[in-house]
Amino acid sequence: MQTMIFAIEEINRDGKLLPNITLGYKIYDSCSTPHQALKAAMELMRGKDSGVDGTTRSKDTCQGIVPAVIGDGGSTQSLVVARFLGVFHVPQVSYFSSCACLSDKKEFPAFLRTMPSDFFQVDALAQLVKHFGWTWVGVIAGDDAYGRGGANIFVDEVRRLGACVALHEIIPKNREQAAISSIVSNIRSSGARVILVFAVEQDAAALFDEALREGLTGIQWLASEAWSTAAVLATPRKYHSILQGSMGFAIRRANIPGLQDFLLRLNPSSPDASEDPFLVPFWEEVFQCSLGVRGEGQEHKTEGKPPCSGTEDLKSITNIYSDVSQLRISYNVYKAVYAIVHALKAMGSCVKGKGPFPQQACPDLKNIQPWQLLHYIKQVEYFNLFGDEIKFDENGDPAAMYDLVNWQQRSDGEMEFVTIGKFDESSTAVDQNLQIQEQNIIWNGNRTKVPLSVCSNICPPGTRKAIRPNFPICCHDCVVCKAGEISNQTDAIECLRCLPKFWSNSERTACIPKQVEFLSFSDAMGITLMAISLLGSLSTCVVVFIFSCHRTTPIVRANNSELSFLLLFSLTLCFLCSLTFIGQPSKWSCMLRHTAFGITFVLCISCILGKTIVVLIAFKATLPGSNVMKWFGAAQQRAIITVCTLVQVIICTVWLVVAPPTPHQLIPRESAIVILLCDEGSTVAFALVLGYIGLLACICLLLAFLARKLPDNFNEARLITFSMLIFCAVWVAFIPAYISSPGKYSTVTEVFAILASSYGLLGCIFAPKCYIILLKPEKNTRKHLMSKGATDRF
Repeated sequence: MQTMIFAIEEINRDGKLLPNITLGYKIYDSCSTPHQALKAAMELMRGKDSGVDGTTRSKDTCQGIVPAVIGDGGSTQSLVVARFLGVFHVPQVSYFSSCACLSDKKEFPAFLRTMPSDFFQVDALAQLVKHFGWTWVGVIAGDDAYGRGGANIFVDEVRRLGACVALHEIIPKNREQAAISSIVSNIRSSGARVILVFAVEQDAAALFDEALREGLTGIQWLASEAWSTAAVLATPRKYHSILQGSMGFAIRRANIPGLQDFLLRLNPSSPDASEDPFLVPFWEEVFQCSLGVRGEGQEHKTEGKPPCSGTEDLKSITNIYSDVSQLRISYNVYKAVYAIVHALKAMGSCVKGKGPFPQQACPDLKNIQPWQLLHYIKQVEYFNLFGDEIKFDENGDPAAMYDLVNWQQRSDGEMEFVTIGKFDESSTAVDQNLQIQEQNIIWNGNRTKVPLSVCSNICPPGTRKAIRPNFPICCHDCVVCKAGEISNQTDAIECLRCLPKFWSNSERTACIPKQVEFLSFSDAMGITLMAISLLGSLSTCVVVFIFSCHRTTPIVRANNSELSFLLLFSLTLCFLCSLTFIGQPSKWSCMLRHTAFGITFVLCISCILGKTIVVLIAFKATLPGSNVMKWFGAAQQRAIITVCTLVQVIICTVWLVVAPPTPHQLIPRESAIVILLCDEGSTVAFALVLGYIGLLACICLLLAFLARKLPDNFNEARLITFSMLIFCAVWVAFIPAYISSPGKYSTVTEVFAILASSYGLLGCIFAPKCYIILLKPEKNTRKHLMSKGATDRF
């Protein structure tokens, strides 16, 4: 009120804006109630000179209806007044009503304000919540248009940004303790650590009183502009314990020159003091003394108060009234007065025929019509002496500019409002609307670290958020990413699958190259198979040495020594070819291992086949008149072996030319390894190689089985039968084992089959002979070999 009077008197005293015109005013007290506010508006429309619960402070009385109204402060009161004044198109400029509902020009056509709409304040608050990563916030609203409207917009906005509202409570106007106690209990049980109080300072005070009583601490309070710089909350030290560190947006402030001196000019003994009905109760309240004066319609109690001495001076005390460090609402009043004055100036500058109403004459400043003034106020646009642009948009709202203030306790214990940022809705870059100096913030509890307010803990890298059923979206569990998937950021919604050749590390935060796996010479399996292979080769060499040393003995000569030595040579190659399956597969190793295996085994089986045929033919040759042996001499035996082996060589050559085996990477999606294998190239060729070996083995088995009971020294057929049975059993079992073995174990299976069959041939055919040569030399005689008993025992 005093700021409005100061601005009017400043304009009248300067005389530049409105020369030859003196502004007057009527002041009414709405008592912060819609009923009283409407009553005052109706009195204004009657055009009377005196007001209700107020007086006229002008020497020259204005005639007719007051053309413009500044006020009301509260949104609820303005809603009532704006509906009434809108009927008469009387411009109403509010300095503190921020309810977004008042921007509706269809319902409130004559309402304007120097206070930004709650739409912008809520946008700023929502961006603040997003900036600090709070996803679990509470909202406490006052039970009025300002509180309910702003809180509802805030709830919708934070949900749109992905945050959740932990609780949404209303402070009842009767401020019943039980109801507010329930709110405090809900705050404590919600788990939210950031609470927005969207209410006027009286409602906020009721909430904080109950929070103090119940010992609610550790809450980071966010303030709406209605109490973000409220001295009635900052001055009492009882609130410091819970409000220290609070943060909120406040309307822009300014240092108005001369206002403090104007405020301190009041003195009940001054000549015009009788014209101010508010001065006496104000003076008695400030100095706690009694003037013994009661104005008309005034009631005040003086019991217990000493008489005023007359020496009281407002300059000698420091209180809320004289503090001009936070001129925010006052600055809005100041801007409202000047906006109306600039509209009046524009009306006075009207040129007939060029004004806003071409078919009518220019407005008469001596008889101002409210609807004409309303038009000019909407067109106001100028920069004031503080550098702020004053104008109204199509909804009658000003540009939204806020200061972000932080409640910080000084060393002397007093609370200080420190500006730590700003919000400028007019900024061209959307992401630059909100600017914050985080290093200057002191949080609740005198901390410098941003408080955490989430329903669930932040999910670290390596995990993802899993929504809890029947809970808000912000409440989740942290689930570790599956093997082969990663998340490299906090609060990841889903895990990302690694590329086929990569696998997740143990922390599930990065994809690393998969481990390459093959049958290596360095791992335990490879070393074991290599040792067995070399042992088999060495054993075969030992047998060769034994046979060489005893090559003239009957048991060596009787079993076709040439074929025996060739068979031992082929067995040595069989043992050694298994080594080609060990080590990292390459183009040449893949071609060598399969062809060497196929050719050496055919050579081995061909030798056994030749020995079996010789046994059968030799028996036939002993029959009277038979000369069949001449067809199966040494040359024919070599021919059989050569032809049988040559067939396999041809198959392998065609295989290598048409579709040779090549290195192949087997990349299982659900495995941490890349398996290096040799791809057969042609499955048909591989089947032919194995099939040809199997065919020769079956023929050998059949012939050996037929010759197993031949008499005398031809008993080697029995040994061949046993060796072929073992050979066939191994390779029959090999096929399903090879197909079902995973990764490198298929190679292990093949090597095992090679070694097992080679050991079977070496053991069954040559072990009994070496036993006789070394341990039973008395049986290594022609006489013994020719005896039937020896044959049976052998």
